[in-house]
Amino acid sequence: MLLRRLYGARRTVASVVPRLVELCDVCVVGGGPAGLATAIRLKQLDKDNKYRVVVLEKATDFGGHIVSGAVVNPVALKELFPERDTSQKYPDGLFTEVTEDQFKLLMGKKLAIPVPMPSSMRNKGKNWVCSLNQLTKWLSERADELGVELYPGVSVSDMIYKGNEVAGVATKDLGIDKAGKPKPDNFERGLQFQARTTLLAEGCRGSLTKEILKKYNLYGPSKQTYGLGIKEVWQVTPDKFKKGFTSHTMGYPLSKNVYGGGFQYHFGENLVAVGLVVGLDYANPYVSPYQEFQKMKHHPYYANVLEGGKCISYAARTLNEGGLQAIPQLNFPGGALVGASAGFMNVPKIKGSHTAMKSGMLAAEEIYRQLSGLESLESAIPADIEELTSENVDKLELGATLNLKAYPEAVSKSWIHDELYEVRNIRPAFNNKLFGLYGGMSYSGLDAMILKGRVPWTFQFRGTDAQHTQPAANFKAIEYPKPDGKLSFDIMTSISRTGTYHDDTEQNHLRIGPTQDLQAHSRKSWDKYQGVESRYCPAGVYEFLKDDATGEMKFVINSQNCIHCKTCDIKDPTGDTNWVVPEGGDGPKYFCT
Repeated sequence: MLLRRLYGARRTVASVVPRLVELCDVCVVGGGPAGLATAIRLKQLDKDNKYRVVVLEKATDFGGHIVSGAVVNPVALKELFPERDTSQKYPDGLFTEVTEDQFKLLMGKKLAIPVPMPSSMRNKGKNWVCSLNQLTKWLSERADELGVELYPGVSVSDMIYKGNEVAGVATKDLGIDKAGKPKPDNFERGLQFQARTTLLAEGCRGSLTKEILKKYNLYGPSKQTYGLGIKEVWQVTPDKFKKGFTSHTMGYPLSKNVYGGGFQYHFGENLVAVGLVVGLDYANPYVSPYQEFQKMKHHPYYANVLEGGKCISYAARTLNEGGLQAIPQLNFPGGALVGASAGFMNVPKIKGSHTAMKSGMLAAEEIYRQLSGLESLESAIPADIEELTSENVDKLELGATLNLKAYPEAVSKSWIHDELYEVRNIRPAFNNKLFGLYGGMSYSGLDAMILKGRVPWTFQFRGTDAQHTQPAANFKAIEYPKPDGKLSFDIMTSISRTGTYHDDTEQNHLRIGPTQDLQAHSRKSWDKYQGVESRYCPAGVYEFLKDDATGEMKFVINSQNCIHCKTCDIKDPTGDTNWVVPEGGDGPKYFCT
């Protein structure tokens, strides 16, 4: 019945028609590691399979939109699956144990200087390299075995409120044309999921999370700041492959005023993940994170590994870098935030999967404590109601939603808080104008090796990443080298490696201002920032083209290229851009990312 409702019942009527309603006890929006860990832990506790747990995921398959380095701290996995306490107890090839660490400062185009690595940052003998998109796929299979209802290819576009409480969510209407009107031949109304509690596990900068943060004023004490991670997976020649080798670099190609660093992880059989993370609080609008990454691969430290190999995958995604002081209030009336929706990233370690999963597990344990003893919400449907809709659902006695105020308390008492508290000052040290790159490195080294966060102060982030962007007149344009097609690539070649698809007849999911007036945006942005949109986007979505008839710069959105990284939603200095979900199944189909 539910599959028919999700994918079958087409209606050639306006979108004011009632939504069909499904009742569930727990609705999880987002099928990444955090959302799946939440659902898995719930079903581990719900041994009688009494409660209905639903996970909604916008990718066509679980893992399809997941990007990470990824060197994983297995602590959360070991807690979730205590019987799998070693990497060998997972499917062959899923994990590669780290056997060697390096940390280098790249000085100019040739030099790589060793930098001392704090013991807390080491991966050797502790952590595992993997493709997070493959791990996510594996987690979805475990969730399915336990009775979690998994629905990929479903975009969730709306929060459903009852009074001041979140009562559930609704999936995006299908068959909406470019003008925002129902198509005459294939319009389908979205489905409403009514739940006792709704968990947002959308990942970094989720569109529903933005709405919830604003509605309930959940913001943390510090501004959130973000990084953009750009990654390729290479199949290298066997003589250049060192299984289990991981390294991180700082410095070149980034200027001293741009926070970030590169990485290479050797895993599987002759596979190397290579990437660059760029802090989005940079000031210069001429900076292109994508071009900086292409440039980095020509440094001998990377080129000597990649030459002779083949790039097989490309991906990009933003990540939360605000740390402990930017984490918002985690619960709200009717639900909670888990994983990267809240921002549990350990920035110095470039790890967030373990903390994200643990947050979901803690939320699940509190949810089950409150659910235990209650009847499943589905039992509230009277026998005489043949079809539950958004018009008649409010007539049912569904009881109160769960109050998850104990969940943030559980997080604050867990190892998540301890880990993030220790490193809370390292990332903002680079944001401090008194320090700069080398001062930030010096402070972070002192903090990581000696202070370990045991200081009475906590650095704060001031202003948003968009607000840090300065006018182009303050800088000189950056001329990036042309790609050679061997180590570096043009952006369209990279996009071809993502499997990205969007229906070009649907409404643009990249919303510009209140009226989608692209020319108004162009007039506001071009003169001041000289096309910053075309540089911060790692997918060639935005262009400025000169209109020969008027002489004006025309702003163009190639939404079909969008890989859902959310950079535009964060970095646009005009504040015009609002990223919303496209139709379910649209976007990239990542492989091995």
